[in-house]
This record gives sequence, C-alpha cells and structure tokens, in this order.
Amino acid sequence: MHLKPFLQGFGILAVILSLFPFVASDYWWIRMFDFPHVQLTILTLVALLVYFFRFNIRSWRDYTFIIVLGACFLLQLTKIFPYTPFSKVEVNKNDAAIPQRSISIMAANVLQKNKEYHMLINEIFLQNPDLIIFTETDRVWQEEIRKGLKNYGYEYRIEMPLDNTYGMLVFSRLELVEPQIRFLLEDSIPSMHARVVLPSRELIRLHVIHPTPPMPPHDASSTDRDAQMMMVAKMAKEEELPVIVAGDFNDVAWSESTQLFQKISGLLDPRIGRGFFNTYNADSWLMRWPLDHLFVSEEFRLVQMHVGNNIESDHFPLYARLSLEPQGGAIQKKSPPDEAEMKEAEDQIKKEDKKDRKEKAEGKE
Repeated sequence: MHLKPFLQGFGILAVILSLFPFVASDYWWIRMFDFPHVQLTILTLVALLVYFFRFNIRSWRDYTFIIVLGACFLLQLTKIFPYTPFSKVEVNKNDAAIPQRSISIMAANVLQKNKEYHMLINEIFLQNPDLIIFTETDRVWQEEIRKGLKNYGYEYRIEMPLDNTYGMLVFSRLELVEPQIRFLLEDSIPSMHARVVLPSRELIRLHVIHPTPPMPPHDASSTDRDAQMMMVAKMAKEEELPVIVAGDFNDVAWSESTQLFQKISGLLDPRIGRGFFNTYNADSWLMRWPLDHLFVSEEFRLVQMHVGNNIESDHFPLYARLSLEPQGGAIQKKSPPDEAEMKEAEDQIKKEDKKDRKEKAEGKE
C-alpha cells in the first residue's frame, strides 16, 4: 500500500469522526466516538506530520489536504486542551487546608464479576478516604466490603446492592444526614443523595450517579444517561448547600452531554488545568479515558487528586481531597446557563420521558 493514499484516506476518516460528536443524535454508534478523542487527536497529528514527507509543493490537492487535516487537528485539540496542564485550572489549589473543613473521597467501580476483594480493601487502607463510593456492587461485594472495613469507622452507609451491575454503596466516616436512594428514571438504576456533615459541623450536599452507557446491550442511545445527568444538574443548580456530584457517568469529560451538565449545574471540574485522570479502561493502556467524575461547586478548593492503583476492575479508583472555603467562592464561580442551554437540558429530560412511554406502550418493560 502506498503511504500517501493511505494518509489521505485516514485524513478523510479523521475529518468524519471529528464531526460525529457535533451530530445532533443520541444513537450509540455516534455517541461512542465521544470517547477516544485523545487517541484520535494524536493519530491525526501523526498523519499530518508524516504527510509532510510526501508533500508536493506544486499540488493544490496537498495544500488542501494539509489545511483540512490541520483544521481537524485544531478542532480536536480544543476539546481536550482544557484537561492539560497548559490550561487554567477551574478549581483553585489549597496546599494548607484545615482538616475540620476538608473531605476526602474515593470512587471505585469494582466490576461486579471481580473476585479480588482484598485488592479494593487494601487500596482503601492506602488512600484512607473519609467517604467511599462503590458502583457495580452486588450482595457478595456488599458483604465483602462490610467485612473488610469492619471496625475502621465507616459507620454511615447508603446501600443498594443489585445483580444488574448498577448496585451502589456509599460508606462514610462522616455523618450522612437524610440519606436517600432514588430511582430517577428506572426502578433498576439507583442514585444516592445525602447531606454530609464535615468535622467543622458544616453541611455539604452529595449526589452519586451511575447511568447506563450508550451502548448495547445496556442502551441503544444516550437518552437515559443524558436525562439522568440533566436531572441531577438541575438538583445541583437549585441546591443552597455546597455540592459534590460523583460517580461513573459512562461519559467522558469533554462530551457535549457532560459540558451541558456543567453549564446547567454550575459545578466545576477539578481536572481542568491538571490532567485527564483516566479511570477506564484499566485493561488497556491505549484505550483509556475519564469515565469516573467528581464535580464540585465554587465553594471548594482542591487539595489533592489522583487515579488509584489497579484493583483488578476495568476501572481505576479516583481519589480527591477537597477543602471547603465558601469565602472564596466568587473567584471561581461559573456564569449561569442561558435560556438555550436550559431548554436543551429540559429537552433531554422530555426525550427520555417520551422514550419511556413508547417502550411501555410496546411492552418492552
């Protein structure tokens, strides 16, 4: 195969894949191209650089190709640039946080079929978080985690073990006030909500979600996932307390859905200006992206954030320590969503409701 035609063919493919995320469709085979954006950006850059070795200075086709592929690369780069250290941070740093006004959180998708329970428990002992979010937990995982963490101070819990890979547990050393398990869309997909009491006795609001991925056999579209994200975004927007939203979103940080979630909720992403913090896929060094998220309101500062160690799941744990500093919130407060963005969020919720009614009418539930 000749190199030049191959690079031209790849360039055309790169342009098509770069435009896919802008297609107003929630079909899984379109939304799946939101995920490998970093990989596509790197491949496009490599193709662009290699093409220069076959560049014909007298060919207008080569000039056209270079311009189009260069524009494609820049378009891709703008999506991921905020998650590099070259971008300005969205959540400011605090290296001297007051322990009484701090909270450390670890989120871990355990992979329901994973049997290496001791590796998760060892990771918890290593990170020593105040609050732990577990997803994909069935009753076996519930019992193993209870046994492993017995007598280690995690006396506050919200538990909903399930066998459908959407079981969820929250274990906390900090007091949880009015904990709730809610089924926002389906009676098989829980979300968890509570007020958390910091050692300073200040209250913060916690929302935990794990929506379905936009991929068969889970779901043929991103409608359910996007609707649940928008519902929680509206909760965060209307909340008077400082807010933390965490969990496995089954979506990447730079997607249109997650960006809209941030717009509606007004929450900040600690990864911006720091790195990707890729938590999935732990089984592949090449195909990795950030699926596990932690968003915070403007009252928080970041003390520390990192991806944890291998626990034999297909996800790495995500760890963060936050400092509550409401007096500095105005410095990093996001602008409120405009009418078009609010309408788009409402449309996402209505679309899911319409889909749900249609499935019930067709006897799919």
